[in-house]
Amino acid sequence: MSTDCDIMRAMHAIEVSGLVKRYGALVAVDGISFTVERGEVFGLLGPNGAGKTTTVEVIEGLRKLDDGTVRVLDTDVVRNSKEIKQRIGIQLQTSSLFESLTAREVLDLFGSFYRKKLPADELISLLNLQEKRNSLVKNLSGGQQQRLSVALALVNDPEVVFLDEPTTGLDPQARRALWEVIEHLKRRDRAILLTTHQMEEAERLCDRVAIIDHGHILAMGKPRDLVKSNFEEVAIEFEADGRIDLGSLKGLEGVSNIREEEGVVTVYTKEAQGTLAVLLSSAAKGEWQMDNMRVRVATLEDVFLKLTGRRIRE
Repeated sequence: MSTDCDIMRAMHAIEVSGLVKRYGALVAVDGISFTVERGEVFGLLGPNGAGKTTTVEVIEGLRKLDDGTVRVLDTDVVRNSKEIKQRIGIQLQTSSLFESLTAREVLDLFGSFYRKKLPADELISLLNLQEKRNSLVKNLSGGQQQRLSVALALVNDPEVVFLDEPTTGLDPQARRALWEVIEHLKRRDRAILLTTHQMEEAERLCDRVAIIDHGHILAMGKPRDLVKSNFEEVAIEFEADGRIDLGSLKGLEGVSNIREEEGVVTVYTKEAQGTLAVLLSSAAKGEWQMDNMRVRVATLEDVFLKLTGRRIRE
């Protein structure tokens, strides 16, 4: 016999089917579909203008869709957006907070908007804002305000959390501390929909990702699986001077692609040993200058470049 708990676990936390959003003649989101499960961190990756923010805002009930269906916690977002907002948490990339209130007062204020809320002191501790609890918002640094905006997204103990570039403006230590908060939410069976420009962040946190560009999902799956399905090659990276002949490298056995950006050359090859031998031999003969060489496995960043033809911040 199925229990209520079994039924809840079988239900998708987020279910998007054939989502379309237009702005006049522009189709910002063109029929995308995906699901997010409870206890899952799902990442939406895409360059600026790809449609990911529009997608998230439709799911949150902040924008109306033009076609398709969106359900959150088995509830139609279009018909029940007011009710669903009691059960979700939203952190926007840019937030306008009450500058003349303290961090604790802002948390108390936002908590009063919900039927259910977490204690402000618990959230302050979770986001490591103890020393700033009585500081005015206007006196907080950009990184501290960013952490406060994440705390506000959690004030109602949401079942689904939307995080839009949550680590923007954070130093490395604060970024890793926030990663631990996200992992804590996952352990509590919360569903997290995350947008990020940090590939390391996506690889560390996300159970699955969807790479989106021009309103379409180009690939979706576990980060490691996406790398394996798109690359058999390793990447050889090095800094080179202007004399290097990239055309000659493309003819080497095993080389599938070459990228050059700001003096850094990346050679993707299935024959790492042979390719390295040619590169080192050419450099030794003085045909070009080569520095800081390293050999690495392909990453999610490489997959993104292959599928979209550009880096995520372009």
